[in-house]
Amino acid sequence: MIKSMTGFGRCEVAEHDRKFTVELKSVNHRYLDVSIKMPKKLGFFESAVRNLLKEYIQRGKVDVFISYEDDTEENFALNYKEEVAAAYLKYLNQMAETFGLENDVRVGALSRFPEVFTMEERNVDEKELWQTLARALRGALEQFVDSRISEGGRLAADLSEKLDGMLRYVEFIEQRSPLIVAEYRRRLEEKVKELLGDKQIDESRIVMEVTIFADKICVDEEIVRLKSHVEATKKELSAGGSIGRKLDFIAQEMNREANTILSKTTDIEISEIGINLKTDIEKVREQIQNIE
Repeated sequence: MIKSMTGFGRCEVAEHDRKFTVELKSVNHRYLDVSIKMPKKLGFFESAVRNLLKEYIQRGKVDVFISYEDDTEENFALNYKEEVAAAYLKYLNQMAETFGLENDVRVGALSRFPEVFTMEERNVDEKELWQTLARALRGALEQFVDSRISEGGRLAADLSEKLDGMLRYVEFIEQRSPLIVAEYRRRLEEKVKELLGDKQIDESRIVMEVTIFADKICVDEEIVRLKSHVEATKKELSAGGSIGRKLDFIAQEMNREANTILSKTTDIEISEIGINLKTDIEKVREQIQNIE
């Protein structure tokens, strides 16, 4: 099976009053380009997230969105720093004595001074947190891969249809080419007879001219290579896997052979078929860009 590079996946995992939501979406890209957006507090998981993504994805521009909600009551603790309060009080008393003022500070006012009371986040079990995040990631990735496979199946079916059409064009060119040589010989003989009248035609000269013409327009090698490229593409589509780059290279070779056929032909019918062939090759190349 083949995979499209366009995909989407989403998964939520809630456990112990914590919830992870992971979303992935991707578009075409020559290589694997991953962009991860997640809370700063989870930043130390980025390397692990990237390694997990590589197990499922080979190519594409992938955007990953991770959100985290923690509703555990024990997650934060109120911390009282007595030494900070004592230092404030010491200096307030010193100020009162120095300036002859009454020190009217009360506990409520002192408690509001910076750093006397602080809310501190408790250390969490990173291993446990990663296990929950990894489950959410794998769930999203499995859905993501399924969507790529589904789209890849549609791409493969459409590509196979286009490849069959290309083979029909190639077969037409293969059958038409010998007829062009025969028509050329007939026209050449008629022209020579018209010019020489009743004089005898030099058959060897006719044969030589026809041979030169046939060699000039011969596309046998191009036809063989085109057929080979089409069959190779079909074989790769059947084998599946990460074949996008290889198919792109084969499509370039097909385009080169089609250009050569067009440059050699002098026949209108082959020219028209050759243009149709090139058009289909371009369509195939465009669709191949969507394959992982």
